Order: sequence, then C-alpha cells, then structure tokens
Amino acid sequence: MGAGRVHAYGAAVGLIGDLLLGDPRRGHPVAAFGRAAGVVERVLWRDHRGWGALHTVVCAGGAAALGAVATRAVRTSTVASAGLTGVATWAVVGGTSLAREARAIGRALEAGDVEAARARLPHLCGRDPQALDADGIARAVVESVAENTSDAVVGALVWGAIGGVPGLVGFRAVNTLDAMVGHKSARYRRYGWASARLDDVVGWPGARLTAVLAAVAGRDPRGAVTAWRADAAKHPSPNAGPVEASFAGALGVRLGGTLSYGGRVEHRPVLNGTGRGVGTRDIERAVRLSRRVGWLALGVCVAARHIVKGRTS
Repeated sequence: MGAGRVHAYGAAVGLIGDLLLGDPRRGHPVAAFGRAAGVVERVLWRDHRGWGALHTVVCAGGAAALGAVATRAVRTSTVASAGLTGVATWAVVGGTSLAREARAIGRALEAGDVEAARARLPHLCGRDPQALDADGIARAVVESVAENTSDAVVGALVWGAIGGVPGLVGFRAVNTLDAMVGHKSARYRRYGWASARLDDVVGWPGARLTAVLAAVAGRDPRGAVTAWRADAAKHPSPNAGPVEASFAGALGVRLGGTLSYGGRVEHRPVLNGTGRGVGTRDIERAVRLSRRVGWLALGVCVAARHIVKGRTS
C-alpha cells in the first residue's frame, strides 16, 4: 500500500476518533507536552529572545523528532503506520472539544443564564467574561470557533499531509508553545517572541485553507470572499484575520470590535461591517460550519498528499 493511502486511512480514522471520542479527560498527550515545556521553561527562562528561541527549538524540535522516531519504528508495517497516523491525528486535532465548549456556552445563553456562560467562556478563549453581555459572549465564541478551526483542526491536517506524523505533532507543539509563552506579557514579550513568530509561519497555510473552505462550505461564498479580501489585513493577527473575516462573511455576521484581555482593552477593526450583529443562534451555525470545513480539509489534504506521493514514488 502506498504512503499516500496509508496516510489517508490513518488521518480519516484519527478525525473520526476525535468526532466519536473527543479529547481524553486524563492523560492527554498535548497536556503532557505542556507540562514538559513548562519544565524546560523553568530551566531556560531569561528575559531574552535567544533563550526563548532555544526553548522553542528544544520543545518543538523534540516533539517532531519523537514523531520521526516513531514513524521509523513502524515503517515496515502498513497497519502500524496507519495506526500511528490515526493516533497522532486524534491526539492533535481538537474539533470535538471545540464544538463541545462552544455549544455549552450557547445552551447557557439560550437558557438566559449569562453568568453560567461567563463562567464557561475561559474554557474556550482568554477574553475577560465579566466585561461581556450575552451578545458579546456569543461574538467571542464565534470568533474563537473560527480561529480554532484553523489552529486545532485544519492546520494540523495540513502539516500531517506535508510532514506525516512529525508534521502533526510538530505543528501542535508550536501551537501549544504559542499559547503558553507567545503572548505579550511582561514575562514573555522577549522570551516568547520566537514561539509566536514560528506559530505565525506554520499557521499560514492552514489559515488560508480554512478561509477558502469556509467560503466553499458557507451559505454565502461571495460574502466570505468579499469580507476576506476587504478586512483580513486589518486584523492584528496575520492568520486569524483571513479565517475570522471569511467566517464572518460566510455566516453573514459582524465580528471584531472592542475586546478585553487580562484587563487590557483592544479596539480591533470590524470584519464584514455590512453583516448583522452576532446572536446566540450563530454559535451553532459557526460550529456546523467548522465541522464542514474540517471534513473538507481532510479530503483536500489527503488528496494532495496522495498526488504528491504518487508522483514521487
């Protein structure tokens, strides 16, 4: 069996595993990586970009190297190779957990329990929930669903297609490091610089594919493309901008505006300014769009890897 077909079977099994099982409640590999990265940080931390870059190389490079070792160990067995790809895909994608958290907040809002929705929001994003009303919480959820569709699903599938198991685990390692040290706090402004920049680089292809597929899978493809072209570059993140703008256009809603993170207020540009304000019902619409984008991404990535491997074999 060819390498492209082995990857296809493994990636499909992994995505189905995520759909059926979600993330494990205990012993999640990403959580274990986070703990290991925390130990490395305690050893290496200095208020300096160079030490932060070393931290990134050790942690992300180490994860990718372990993936390469595991791949080499099972290379003579088709079943084991497909199984390893399936397990790695299941471990690094997070579409089901994303949908579960978004829907839990949506149910609280539908029941009129804004306090419960505020209490749940930190499970999904880093906004200050106390500063948000029901519509503000709904907008935060839709924006997080859009961004994490790229980070937690499509980006991983893209790098799995590019680099196999090392690509899968390496991408998730970089994405996790960015969440841990890539923010602009006093402690991480310099130390986390390398992780944040590397995350921008590895997130670039997945973000563009997510934006394209949101336009394809949404009810308003023209609106998605128009919002992407007009507003994506206004966003401070080079990867969240295309994704959120395309989702906004596809859903016919307005995203962006004033945000609050850790007591810091940001005034971000509005995406798809001609759309209506986000309401509670748009949470479920965003989750369904995210699901469609994830399955389309699997098809695109599997097909691309199969074609490339077929030409090189």
